[in-house]
Amino acid sequence: FYAIIWATIFPEVMSMAKGENQKLKMLYLVKILSEETDDEHSLTTQDIITKLAKYDVNAERKALYRDFEELKAFGLDIISEQIGRNVYYHLGHRDFELPELKLLVDSVQSAKFITEKKSKDLIKKLEALVSKYEAKHLQRQVVISGRVKTMNESVYYNVDAIHEAISSDKQIRFQYFQWTVKKKMELRKDGAWYVLSPWGLMWDDEYYYMLAYDAEDEMIKHYRVDKMLNIDIVDCKREGQEAFKSFDMPRYSKSLFGMFSGEQTSVTLEGTNDMAGVLIDRFGKDIMLHPIDEEHFSAIVEVAISKQFLGWVIALGENIKITAPTAVVEQMQEEAKRLYRQYL
Repeated sequence: FYAIIWATIFPEVMSMAKGENQKLKMLYLVKILSEETDDEHSLTTQDIITKLAKYDVNAERKALYRDFEELKAFGLDIISEQIGRNVYYHLGHRDFELPELKLLVDSVQSAKFITEKKSKDLIKKLEALVSKYEAKHLQRQVVISGRVKTMNESVYYNVDAIHEAISSDKQIRFQYFQWTVKKKMELRKDGAWYVLSPWGLMWDDEYYYMLAYDAEDEMIKHYRVDKMLNIDIVDCKREGQEAFKSFDMPRYSKSLFGMFSGEQTSVTLEGTNDMAGVLIDRFGKDIMLHPIDEEHFSAIVEVAISKQFLGWVIALGENIKITAPTAVVEQMQEEAKRLYRQYL
């Protein structure tokens, strides 16, 4: 009775008693449990009441018990534990476990195609998925944080535009650049527009590449996404359906070295048995290894012949060599002579 009279005579006072943000109570409650608690850190009912008050939300113990039950029914894993005279609450299961987020943070930090600034922004967002205590474990400034990063901030929007073009079956146009010795962007082809039909994206050598069909040259090509500028979707249907119908992306990726193109060729390699693992790591477990004798084997691999491929074989040392075809063996001989002359 007195409460009704009080509310009638002093409605503004009753409003203050409820708290300015009373309607946001459940949201702030979830925020507090998410940010302030985990398996190692809990809060008492009084702790939660005090923290809600900082958001201009008033709460009573009995009302909080009902709130907890409603949040549990909604799907939140709110765990309570009796310690002495107090009951402690914390948020248990989350969408991402801490080890999973650590893996994602390491991936973001190590990815060359993500700029330093964007890496920090993404990691900050990942930290919001755990408590403030666990977030400290995600600030993993490991050795990979000093690796070379791309300087093109638009790479994320490029990826999005390419996906949109693929899903809508449209062509795209863009400009392509290279870096000068003065660390300046220089447009290739004097700034001419590339108009291509995108069919896929792949991540190789820690960079994003777009796979596309060039109708003018009638062939499949690839481009570094972080070197693409001013991407626009062209209102023309994609071309190259036949070329990509039988296209094997994993096989294509394995055949390239440093993503440098070259003529696709079947190459025979011979090596000592201890080199088998090197070839399996590079070409996959499907590679056929044929014993020559007890200590040697041979393998036929599909590669794009380039100086990068020849350099890869040279780097493996004397325990492996190219034996066929003759044209590739001769290219290796010429490369060896060039290196000899260069360093003589």
